[in-house]
Amino acid sequence: MINRDYKGFNRSKPLFSRKKSRRKGAIVTISALSVVFAAVSYLAMTPGEESSTQEKQQEILTLQLSTDDNNSTANSANLDTESNSLPLTDGVLEPAKQKLSTNEQAHSKNPQNSQDLEQATTAIKEFVKKTTKPKYDWQTVKVAKGESLSRIFNKLGFSSKDLHYIMQSDDQVDILKKIRPGHTLEFAANENKGFQELRYPFNSSDTLVITKLADKEFDVSLDKKPIEFKQRFATATITSSFYNAGKQAGLPDGVIMELAGVFEYDIDFALEIRKNDSFSVLYEEKYIDGKKAGYGNILSAEFYNMGEHYAAVRYTDTNGRTAYYTPEGKALRKSFLRAPLKFNYVSSNFNPKRFHPIQKRVKAHRGTDYRAPIGTPVRAAGDGRVVKSAYNRFNGNYVFIQHGGNITTKYLHFSKRAVKAGQRVKQGQIIGYVGSTGMSQAPHLHYEFVVNGVHRNPRTVKLPHAAPVPKAEMARFQEHSKPLVARLETERTTYFARLNDEKSAGSASNSKLQK
Repeated sequence: MINRDYKGFNRSKPLFSRKKSRRKGAIVTISALSVVFAAVSYLAMTPGEESSTQEKQQEILTLQLSTDDNNSTANSANLDTESNSLPLTDGVLEPAKQKLSTNEQAHSKNPQNSQDLEQATTAIKEFVKKTTKPKYDWQTVKVAKGESLSRIFNKLGFSSKDLHYIMQSDDQVDILKKIRPGHTLEFAANENKGFQELRYPFNSSDTLVITKLADKEFDVSLDKKPIEFKQRFATATITSSFYNAGKQAGLPDGVIMELAGVFEYDIDFALEIRKNDSFSVLYEEKYIDGKKAGYGNILSAEFYNMGEHYAAVRYTDTNGRTAYYTPEGKALRKSFLRAPLKFNYVSSNFNPKRFHPIQKRVKAHRGTDYRAPIGTPVRAAGDGRVVKSAYNRFNGNYVFIQHGGNITTKYLHFSKRAVKAGQRVKQGQIIGYVGSTGMSQAPHLHYEFVVNGVHRNPRTVKLPHAAPVPKAEMARFQEHSKPLVARLETERTTYFARLNDEKSAGSASNSKLQK
């Protein structure tokens, strides 16, 4: 009976053999998940971070091998104790294999486990080799005066051939033609010290990125940071000048100039600003990564000038055209500029009985003389066609523009003309530069405004408005503009109420001191 029960007993095998451990699935799954996690973490880095991160540490892969038996558990514990994380390099993978050899010996009776482990290790190495980006050496270059991109490439030891193909790779690389002294460029060199990548932050939110893919092949892209816009309010009463009032209200120079541009069709900011005039403006501030990065557009504004009230709201129609309108929908922009240049002062007004300083006789002055430095740009007062662009001994260099509605504008004494006869021009386009050619005693622009052949005073003539908001868009305009106008009024009311409270508190304090 006993012999029958132990029939087939083999002395080389233990009586109670340990169950086979199925480790193939655990090894492959855990290893794959660890590699994917490490690769995703690496690829999530921005290009500027990759080199600094690689210098600090390599990607870490934690190999945690679970087992069902005591032997394997002890070996795994030793492995984790000695190194909680293993850098994924050949120098570390080999020792790791040696540590795992104990497990392989323990399972020598099942060679399939050892083969599976070897395949998993090889797969990990190949995966990381394909997905891990190579290490690059980055350096920052600040453009010096007189330096070009070609000279910078030469100084860094990069091939001029690379620069040639970069400039032909995409239209966006034209941005590189605008580099100026003080701008910053970031370059990455590969292991052969050759060009690999260029990053050019050409403004506060956009960076041009050029990456070499292969010989004569480059990838060009724009790295854009999200911009946050916040609304800001400012108001001031003019005591000395419009510019000083704007600065005291905390407005940037650009917003001050833009505000003048919004109302330039109704207000002559060189001659018509008076003490106690006031303005209020609602505009945008730009923030990038939580830091102020400039200003955006003026959303709504109002101006009190010599007792007259002017209001403006910015609106973009369904065709994408943006302009400023009154709250009622009338275009703030006129068909003509009140003054076609930025001038110092008016040296001679429109005067039918003026005594001519050169000819020494009474001769009608049928225009306005704007005194300005030589070279000051002169703009077309309105859209039209250049009918004359020439020179004579009286007018010097001059330009005549024909507009719609039988209106002609004339510009005399240019130092240089910028348009030719027959050319179409847009309002605001530069047509010449202030000079003192012809019959002129000093640098100035002589400007005439002619309606149906009759000369009119350019400073007082009623200028026609541009087209108003179309009736089909009036509901959309009102929905957009009413909140902006209401916000401007609320902010202004709150500001002056707070100002009055502060004055009252100050008066009460002074009264107590006097007592």
